Amino acid sequence: MKIATIIARSLLGLIFVVFGLNMFLHFIPLPPLPEGPAQGFMTALFVSHYYYVVGALQVVGGLLLFTSRWVPLGLALLGPVIVNIVCFHAFMAPAGLPMASVVSLLALFLLWRYRENFAGLVKGAVR
Repeated sequence: MKIATIIARSLLGLIFVVFGLNMFLHFIPLPPLPEGPAQGFMTALFVSHYYYVVGALQVVGGLLLFTSRWVPLGLALLGPVIVNIVCFHAFMAPAGLPMASVVSLLALFLLWRYRENFAGLVKGAVR
């Protein structure tokens, strides 16, 4: 199980570092956005420069997954980003949903493996 955790951390970290850096360096061309809400959503992110905040969170969170000590912090930073990615693809651009599902499964596996670090968050809720 330890090897599976290292593989999941490495894959998820690599995904977020690469795609987070792409928001700044543009080495992977973005596909054209479908018409409708997805295009409006992405336009709002670009125009407001909020896109860079998301990119920075992805890079920092991805780099933290490569460490063995700061993985829970990396997961905490990437959690809201992953929820946004899944919701974006579920409601506005379903073509990317398979990759969003893979990212979600990797993150859920890591949350399970590091559940003792998050126990305090749900301590009062579970009795």
